[in-house]
Amino acid sequence: MAFESLTDKLQNVFKNLRSKGRLTQEDVRIALKEVRMALLEADVNFRVVKQFVKSVEERAIGQDVINGLNPGQTVIKIVREEMIALMGSETTEISLQPGKALTVIMMCGLQGAGKTTAAAKLAGKFRQKGKKVLLTACDVYRPAAVDQLRINAEKQEVGFFSMGTSHRPSDIARAAIEHAVKNGDNIVILDTAGRLHIDVDMMTELSEIKDSVTVHQTLLVVDAMTGQDAVNVAREFDEKVGVDGVILSKLDGDTRGGAALSIKAVTGKPILYVGMGEKLSDLEQFYPDRMASRILGMGDVLTLIDKVSENIEIDAEKEKEMAARMKKGKFDFEDYLESMKQMRNMGGLSGLLSMMPAMGGFKTGDLESVVDEKQMARMEAVVLSMTPQERRNPKLLNPSRKHRIARGAGVDISLVNRFIKQFEQSQKMMKQLPNLGGARGGRKGKFRFPF
Repeated sequence: MAFESLTDKLQNVFKNLRSKGRLTQEDVRIALKEVRMALLEADVNFRVVKQFVKSVEERAIGQDVINGLNPGQTVIKIVREEMIALMGSETTEISLQPGKALTVIMMCGLQGAGKTTAAAKLAGKFRQKGKKVLLTACDVYRPAAVDQLRINAEKQEVGFFSMGTSHRPSDIARAAIEHAVKNGDNIVILDTAGRLHIDVDMMTELSEIKDSVTVHQTLLVVDAMTGQDAVNVAREFDEKVGVDGVILSKLDGDTRGGAALSIKAVTGKPILYVGMGEKLSDLEQFYPDRMASRILGMGDVLTLIDKVSENIEIDAEKEKEMAARMKKGKFDFEDYLESMKQMRNMGGLSGLLSMMPAMGGFKTGDLESVVDEKQMARMEAVVLSMTPQERRNPKLLNPSRKHRIARGAGVDISLVNRFIKQFEQSQKMMKQLPNLGGARGGRKGKFRFPF
């Protein structure tokens, strides 16, 4: 997970600060020296690190923080505030044309940065907001680039435009806009070609597109796993083509995360979105304050709430019905599958727990040991091996049926027996809790974890 190493090191620094009843200037300087090393190891730009540490030190020592009631906590608060300022302070939205006027967005970036996927993810975000989007294939060089965009457009249920690979990208862009105007589209997203490295031909092609059509927003997709190179790419693209914002892809990977902390400070261009997975839904709006909290191990409850509200759509009547069944201890295996589906849509249980403040100090490996995702997958396989009648009425599960289920799920019969026993115990426990499900069972978006 991105920032894991940085978070771990900063947590150790903060632990030492909190353990001291009072701080001296030397304590602060030693702590900030460790912060400096952690940031540099995370591949944050060295000039950015230098200015960051200087700003924190001036505030920590210059405002008589050291003699305050809780100096360690105050220094941590200053570090968080300066980190937020470093990443842009405020969340930046993609600027769209007013009303139903057409907005043209051009995606650019190096090959392999995830530009085509990011274009489709962004299109899905706009569609959720009620916009009519047209994805346009302007990459006429990469094999299967057109097909990839078309398939993703179908998955996201948005429009798609292509003229094959025999036309100039600038001509394709012009024809796409004419098509969009005729069909009443609100947004055209141009997926342009990438290169293995920045070259004159690529920059010339992007400039030709901008000369041929009015591009309202130029978005650069950079790979977070390239570290400091991502910042250099962003700076060069901005100088030669002009960039309005950045989408940082692959932030869920094993990255040091320095790009997220450096891009805004070095280029002045805001990070708009971050890619947090391979699924087309795994695109999160970038909130500097939330990202700072994640980096410092303080969790990210607001993003967790957003994930719930975006992914969980439960009909009010269905919610009341399920709450009533839970209260009576009649929560069945169909309900279990629904809970598993909801949780998976939000990134899995370990992903959700990582956003909780109490879990901020846990590494990904620690969470995986607490939450055995593979074991949960086996349990789901057991349920899927049941017939619909067996899921709704677990009393039907006699020994022969259990053996059939074990064979179908590819697990040992002992796991099936243990799982069913635990499930029955959970039903009894729910029945004994009078307020489970609550009187407000009809509230939309409520999430229940499986047992």
